[in-house]
Amino acid sequence: MSSPAKKRKLNNDGKQNGVQSKGLEFFFAKQRQNDGQALPSASIGCSNVPSSELTDEELARKLQAEWDQEVANGRHNDNQPPEIPQSMQNSYIESESPDAQPQPEPPASTMQEKPSKALSSTLTLQSTGMAEDCFTSSIPMDRSPLMFEPSKYTDSLKQHWEAEGGNASYALLTRCFVLVSATTSRIKIVDTLVNCLRLLIEGDPSSLLPAVWLATNSISPAYVSLELGLGGSAISKALKHVCGLDNRSLKAIYDKCGDAGDVAFEAKKKQSFTLRKPKPLTIKGVYQSLVKIANTQGQGSAEVKQRIVDRLLQDARGGEESRFLVRTLCQHLRIGAVKTTMLIALSRAFLLSRPPGSTVVIKRNSELSKLRKDELAEIWGKSEEIVKACFARRPDYNDLIPVLLEIGITSELLVRCGLALHVPLRPMLGSITRDLSEMLSKLQGRDFACEYKYDGQRAQVHCDAQGKVSIFSRHLELMTDKYPDLVQLVPKIRGEGVSSFIMEGEVVAVDRGSGELKNFQTLTNRARKDVDIGSIKVDVCLFAFDLMYLNEQPLLDRPLRERRELLKSLFIEVSHHFTWVKGLDATSNDSEAVLDFFKAATENKCEGIMVKSLDNLVDVPYTGDADGQEVEVVEKLSTPKKSKAKTKSRNRGGEGNDKEMGSRRKPLLATYEPDKRLDSWLKVKKDYNSSFDTLDLIPIAGWHGQGRKAKWWSPVLLAVRNEETGLLEAVCKCISGFTDAFYKATKQFYDDGEDSGERKNTRVQKPSFVEYPGPLPDVWFEPQEVWEMAFADITLSPTYTAALGLVSDERGLSLRFPRFLKKRDDKSLEEASTNHFLAGLWRKQEAKVATAKGKDAKEDGVQDDAVDEDVD
Repeated sequence: MSSPAKKRKLNNDGKQNGVQSKGLEFFFAKQRQNDGQALPSASIGCSNVPSSELTDEELARKLQAEWDQEVANGRHNDNQPPEIPQSMQNSYIESESPDAQPQPEPPASTMQEKPSKALSSTLTLQSTGMAEDCFTSSIPMDRSPLMFEPSKYTDSLKQHWEAEGGNASYALLTRCFVLVSATTSRIKIVDTLVNCLRLLIEGDPSSLLPAVWLATNSISPAYVSLELGLGGSAISKALKHVCGLDNRSLKAIYDKCGDAGDVAFEAKKKQSFTLRKPKPLTIKGVYQSLVKIANTQGQGSAEVKQRIVDRLLQDARGGEESRFLVRTLCQHLRIGAVKTTMLIALSRAFLLSRPPGSTVVIKRNSELSKLRKDELAEIWGKSEEIVKACFARRPDYNDLIPVLLEIGITSELLVRCGLALHVPLRPMLGSITRDLSEMLSKLQGRDFACEYKYDGQRAQVHCDAQGKVSIFSRHLELMTDKYPDLVQLVPKIRGEGVSSFIMEGEVVAVDRGSGELKNFQTLTNRARKDVDIGSIKVDVCLFAFDLMYLNEQPLLDRPLRERRELLKSLFIEVSHHFTWVKGLDATSNDSEAVLDFFKAATENKCEGIMVKSLDNLVDVPYTGDADGQEVEVVEKLSTPKKSKAKTKSRNRGGEGNDKEMGSRRKPLLATYEPDKRLDSWLKVKKDYNSSFDTLDLIPIAGWHGQGRKAKWWSPVLLAVRNEETGLLEAVCKCISGFTDAFYKATKQFYDDGEDSGERKNTRVQKPSFVEYPGPLPDVWFEPQEVWEMAFADITLSPTYTAALGLVSDERGLSLRFPRFLKKRDDKSLEEASTNHFLAGLWRKQEAKVATAKGKDAKEDGVQDDAVDEDVD
C-alpha cells in the first residue's frame, strides 16, 4: 500500500502506468454535469492551471477559494451546509430498500474543521449522525393547549416534510418524547402529547395512528400476537456497525449508562464521520419497519431483521432519535404516556383540532380560555369519558383513530366503536375488601349475589353465528389455541334462539370423573398454544358468570340480575365441562348465610367469594369509602400557584378536596363497566382479613447482603405503581421471608454480570421511570415481576415517595416489617398495587386507630363517672 508521500509524488508526475490521475475537481465536475449544472469558473488562485497538474493541497485551496467567492456573492445560505456530491456518498446507503445488504463504510476523512468564527464560510466535513432537526425542536409543544396554535406551524412543517418525502418526520415525535421524559408533571405530559397530536391531526392525519402506536410502546392491540422478537444482540450489532464501535467500547458505554437508549445516545456521538446526510426517518416509516420486523419469520429472518435495525439506526439523526428508537426496539419506551394518559390526550386533541377539509365542530381556544376552571374541567371530562368508554369496549387504536378523524368527539363514537365479536372488551374488575363485615357495610340496603371465586383463569368467550370461537384472557391475550376442547364445546352450549354471544367465566382445572376442582398450578401445566386435543392431560371446566353480548345486542347497560337470568335460561349445562358459578343471593341482613357460603367456598379450594350488586338502585345512597373508585375526579387543566409540595401533589394525581377538584359521587350501579374497578363488585379472598393486609409490589433494586448473604441481593427495594404517570414509586426495603433457594434464583434472574460477565435484567443507572431519592442501591432491576408482601402497618416516611401528595404533601408512605410471601406469576406489572390503593389502606388504618382511641376515651369517661358516683 503506497505511503502518502508516494501518492503525492505520483500525483505530481501526472501519470501512472499510462493512466492520467483524476483529482477531486474531476468528480465535482462530473457531478455537476449529471445535475445539468456547469461548474463555476475559477477566478482565484490557481484557476488557470489544469486540474490534472495540481497537487491535492493546491486543488483543495482552489476549491476553498471558489467556495469563499460564492459566499461573498451571496449564492449560499449561511445556515445551510455545503451539499456533498452524490458520487462521494456511501454506495450501500443509497439503496431505498432496508433489505439491501450493508457494505463497509468508507474511511473517515482526515480533513479537520477550521476553528473559525465564520464557520458558514468554511468548507468542512461534519458528522451528520448528530445533526438535529432544529426546526422541529423549536416548536413549544409543552405549552398549554389553550395557548398553542398548531396552524402557526403546520404550513412550515408541511414544507419541511415535503422536502423530506411528504410524511411527518420522526423528529417531531422524538421532540415530544424528550419533553415528556423531562417532567414528572402529569399535566405537562398530557399537554405535550395533546399539542403533538394536534400538529399531526392538522398537518399529517395519516401519520397520527402510527404515532399513537409508537407513543404507547406497542405496534398492535394486545389480542393480536405481533412481537418484534428482537434480542439485545441485534441492537448491539447495529450500534457497533453504525457507530463504528468494538465490543469493549460498547460494553464500557453500557456499564456507564445501563439503559439501552442512553447507550445509543452516547454511541451516536462516537459515530464515524460520513459524507452522506441520512434520509430523515418518518413516523410512518419507523412504524412500518417495526411491523415488518414482527412479521418476518422463518429461515433467514434474523438477517432480515438485523438489516432493518441497522438501517433505522443509520438514518436516525441525532442522539435523541437514536435513544428513543432503541428504547422502542427494546419495548421499554417509558415516557409516562400510559394508556389512560394517551386516551385523555386524544380526547382533548380532537376537541381542539380537526383534519384539513373536515367540517367537524371543534372548540376554539379563545372560547375555552374564557371559561372558569370547573367549567373547563367538565368539558374535558365529558370528552374523556366518551373516548375511554369506546376504548374499553373496543381496545384497538386501529378502530378508534380513523373514526375520530372522521367524526371527532361525538356520542356517535360510542356506536361506531361499540362491542364487536372476536375483539375483546376490557374486563370489569372488583375492589378488594378485607373482611365480610366491611363488605356488608358497603352494600347496606342492597340485594347482592355471592359467587365462588374459583382458582382458575378468567376467560372471555366469543362465538359468532357461524360457530367461530375466540377465547381471550383478562389481559386480552388470545388463548384460543390453548383450549381446543372449549372451542369444540362452546357452539354446543347455545340454547334455542342463540346465534352469537360474548360470555365471561372462569376456566378451572377439574377431575373429569368426579368434578373435583384443582388448583391454578395444575392449570399452568397445560401448554400455552398449539395444544393437540388428543394429547390433553389437564381437563378443564368453564364456570360462566356473566353475559355481555347476545344476538348482535350489547347487554352492558342492563343490571346483573337480568344478564344472569339470560345466561342461565339460554345456555345448556354440560356436566364437568360447562356450568355456572355457584352462587347465593342475599342482603346485608343475611350475614350468617354469607359467612357459611364463604366457608364453603374456601373448603372447595376456591380463593374466596365475589359479591356483586344485582340491581340499579339509583336512589339508595352509597355508604362506601369516600376514597373508593365510585368517586370520579375530573382533573383541572392547570395547577393553582400554591406551595411547591401541593403543586407536586396535584401533578401526581392527588385528589385534593371535593370542592377544589370538582368531584362528584356516582350511584352504585349493577351494570357491566369495562375497565373499571368499582365497589359494585367486591372480592373477599380467604387470605384477606382485617389484621392481615398484603400488597403486590414490584422489585426495582437490590443491595449486596452481609455475611453469608454477600453474594445475594438482600435487602430488595420494592415499589408501587402510579397509574397516572406510569412511574414506579419506592415504598420499602425487604429482607424477610426469603429462603436460600429463593436468594440464589433471584441472583441468577437479576444478574449484574460481576461473575457471569453478562448482565441480565439489571442496569447500572436508575431508570427514569423510578422514583427513589434514598441511598443508591448496588444494582437496579429491570421491572419484571410482582411479589406479594405482608407487613405490620403503614407509616409516613421522609425517604420513600410512594403516594406522596395523596395523604401528605411532604411525606410518602412506607411499610413496617415487610415480609415476602410469594411471587405473583398470575399478575402482570400493570396489576401491581397502586399508590392510590396504598393510600386507601393507610386511611383505613388511621380510621381504625381513631375509632379505637374514641372507644378507649369513652370507656375512661364511663369509669370516671362511676368513681364520681361512688364519691358522692
